[in-house]
Amino acid sequence: MNPKTGDLIRIIWSNFASESLKEIYLYHKEVASESIAKRLKTNIFNTTRQLIKHPLSGQIDETLATLEQGHRYLVKGNYKIIYRKIKEGILITDIFDTRQDPIKINNPNRKPSR
Repeated sequence: MNPKTGDLIRIIWSNFASESLKEIYLYHKEVASESIAKRLKTNIFNTTRQLIKHPLSGQIDETLATLEQGHRYLVKGNYKIIYRKIKEGILITDIFDTRQDPIKINNPNRKPSR
């Protein structure tokens, strides 16, 4: 809930973040099982719901600070859910596998992660 207006804060997924979540699902479906992939996807998705009531609950993402867009993140398992506050609500910009080199998050040519 937006304390200034009383409106519900919307969670918006960027195409890149949606594609990352899809790739994560497909990877785990292939290497583990469909039920594990579904559970992981659901857990990541559900983690973002806390942002409706607590949009600033995530830590500031220092690796993206140079962009000066106020990126924050939540962690679910091995995945970093990166988001920022925008006029329309909360924009989920990326789902990043924390087992990768953190510097990769800034690579403009990076494909959605598995």
